[in-house]
Amino acid sequence: MGLVAAGAVTGGAAFWAYPHVFPKEEAVGPEPVEIIVEKPRKKGISKEDNRGILSSQHVQVKNSWEHPGVYAWGCNAGKVVAPNSDESVIKTPRRIRFFDGQLLRDLKLDRDFGAAINEHGDLVQWGAAFAQNITVPITTLKGKDLIKLAISQDRILALARGGSVYSIPVTHIDQQSGEKPSSSSWIPFWSGSSSVSYRSLAPQGLGFGEKVIDVKSGLHHCLLLTSKGRVFSAASSTETFPTRGQLGIPGLTWQTRPKGPFDQPHEIESLRGLKVREIATGDFHSLALDSEGRLFAFGDNSSGQLGFEMKPESPCVDDPLELPVQKLYSGTNLKPKVTSIAAGGHNSFFTVDATTFQSKSSTTIVPARELGRVAAETWACGEGIKGALGNGKWTHVSSGPTKVKLLSDLNEYNEKTNSVVPIRLSRLSVGSSHACAILDNVTKLSTSSQSSDSDTYYGADTLWWGGNEFYQLGTGKRNNINVPIHIAPLDGGKLGESSRFQVTPKTTVRLGEGGSGRMASVEQKVECGRLVTAVYSST
Repeated sequence: MGLVAAGAVTGGAAFWAYPHVFPKEEAVGPEPVEIIVEKPRKKGISKEDNRGILSSQHVQVKNSWEHPGVYAWGCNAGKVVAPNSDESVIKTPRRIRFFDGQLLRDLKLDRDFGAAINEHGDLVQWGAAFAQNITVPITTLKGKDLIKLAISQDRILALARGGSVYSIPVTHIDQQSGEKPSSSSWIPFWSGSSSVSYRSLAPQGLGFGEKVIDVKSGLHHCLLLTSKGRVFSAASSTETFPTRGQLGIPGLTWQTRPKGPFDQPHEIESLRGLKVREIATGDFHSLALDSEGRLFAFGDNSSGQLGFEMKPESPCVDDPLELPVQKLYSGTNLKPKVTSIAAGGHNSFFTVDATTFQSKSSTTIVPARELGRVAAETWACGEGIKGALGNGKWTHVSSGPTKVKLLSDLNEYNEKTNSVVPIRLSRLSVGSSHACAILDNVTKLSTSSQSSDSDTYYGADTLWWGGNEFYQLGTGKRNNINVPIHIAPLDGGKLGESSRFQVTPKTTVRLGEGGSGRMASVEQKVECGRLVTAVYSST
């Protein structure tokens, strides 16, 4: 009671003293309030127009069908993202006009050169490293029915539908002056000498019906994956032989290499007998994922990119080692299985489906309704000084995998199944210092003339992070970002909750303005390269 009274007296004294300590102010009335009447919302002349007004996502999906092509941004020192511009950087997404209306099978970008496979399976090249005097993309290797690309420091690796792998020099001069082998084509009755110089990477000892189905490349090495889950490695640069264990062949050096071509493929013996289903490469390291969800890593580990703690006395691993992912979930009631891998620069990423179960060693009782629940999570390792780990930290070297929280444990309600489902990643593109994740969220690519104006399209969300010194994240600003963020739509507009860049998943539609063109299967893909980024229409 005494405390209350004391408080009352103190408060009263303060109230009394106020006008004596501070000058008396004239009474001021309330400021006049400005009444702003919201302008009537613009109305379209048709239901389709109204949908576009209501939804930025609807417009993005529609534009991707009506105006396919390539957007690019970032460093333009090599005239790759804007071939006809002298600007050193392109701060926001800009169309490469040469590709307007085109669908591509694949596209890869370096700061100094670009390579793409057009719809006909031919190789298209451009950029200063290709030719200083050629300012527009041109077709080089033709008639091979190419389907996938990978790029090294100075060569392009192109995979044909039949499983052949071609190694083509980046420069136009080397293509014209080098040896041009006689070649056949997938086109019947067409053969002759190639118009450009190239080398063939042909793994020996393939079984009946076995062929190469994927190729990935670092700066000096490449990995080849066959249809039977075997992995071969080879040198992919004519300038430098791999020296950091990234080939996965213990003891293999320039001095100890076997007789024959310097870039002949070697089967990675430590992976023999496994059914490898996915491969990935960074600048100087390699990853392989088998059908059982086991992840193997080898090569340079100077930044911790293999997922193991870096040892200064032995920074490289030349024999594939399994990453003990289960240790990341030790002491939990979660059983992990790696579902996908990605790599680039000095970084590695992998996604995990962690299934809830009742561990016998756990004292925590898992409710029956939680058993079997899957949490989709993303992990990163390697260099993070520019934010490329996406974990909110700036670190030179990682001591082990860290969870990317903003890409983990995401869920959404699926109206078709009437259930809450995990949101996984559909793809992860990793550049030399930045990355983009495309979410496998529920999308909508059809509407009905009988439905309401609010029945709109929406695509797959994208999230971006990492180095941004050349504006390669597409934010229009230059600061590095260490957590995944959204960016604004490609064709402009402010970033907002309902206005963010989404890619259009694969579907079959009629292209062109108002759907007046040909029918085609098309989707948008993201490619993060060396200090550059592109979004392209893929077939």
